[in-house]
Amino acid sequence: MSKPTTRPRPAHVTRPPSRRARSRKVLPAVIGLVGAMAIVAVVIGLAVGSADKVPVTSQTGEVRVAGAALTPYVPGQQDASVGRPIPQLRGSTFDGEAITIAAGGEPKIVVFVAHWCSHCQAEVPSIVDWLAAGRLPGAGIVAVSTGVDASRPNYPPSAWLEREDWTIPTMTDDTDATAGAAYGLTAYPYFVAVKADGTVAARATGQLTLDQLQALIGAAQG
Repeated sequence: MSKPTTRPRPAHVTRPPSRRARSRKVLPAVIGLVGAMAIVAVVIGLAVGSADKVPVTSQTGEVRVAGAALTPYVPGQQDASVGRPIPQLRGSTFDGEAITIAAGGEPKIVVFVAHWCSHCQAEVPSIVDWLAAGRLPGAGIVAVSTGVDASRPNYPPSAWLEREDWTIPTMTDDTDATAGAAYGLTAYPYFVAVKADGTVAARATGQLTLDQLQALIGAAQG
């Protein structure tokens, strides 16, 4: 009885890799793909973060003064600064844009406010409402945020004024309240009525009524 013959396995035929071997080959590729996706995600995240970044605001800023300072204002006394030219103030807004308060141009009211001052907190929304209703025509209004103190209530002033829909151009005073001192500020809120020729028409402090503010505007127009 002859022995069964077996066919020799062709030399070019190879066994398929085992499951374990396939796993060893696929795993590095998967890890590489995941890593690449993670890098792409980080890059996209950085790009989106940069696009969505909110402009940085500064609560105080450098103020440059040109011209003689006004005398400190004392309510109820004859105002020695009436008729004198206002000093020029050069500074910046909360967003860092240049702003100048100077003689010349239309009659204006310069109002100084402090974020922690309760009278300022009451006056600001009133001014916003009066302007919206068209009840303060005939003079421009420009503001100075001064007396800034991070340890006191209602900080920061930029957020406070934004909440109140305050669109009036506003200069940031420095940490020494240089702008306020140049205009003779003694209490908050503080108003300086300025004529078209750049001279002081009248000054006032405290929470003003609409009639009182209109009287200041009338003085600036006179």
